[in-house]
Amino acid sequence: MDEPEKLRHLLEHWIEHNEEHRKEFHDWATKAKGFGDAAVSNDIQKAAEHLEEANKSLSSASDKLAAGD
Repeated sequence: MDEPEKLRHLLEHWIEHNEEHRKEFHDWATKAKGFGDAAVSNDIQKAAEHLEEANKSLSSASDKLAAGD
């Protein structure tokens, strides 16, 4: 496997992995809000949003890598 191919696989993996965590963060933010800790909920939700932004950047990198093929 050459380096660009390895990177393509890594980008796919990272995006998928981040999405799993983003969903879990969202679930826990909802739970924290449910037991009355809005500040904790907000911080966890922000973390989920940061993962979403990270995935946008990783997807952009993946698209650019594919375009270079």
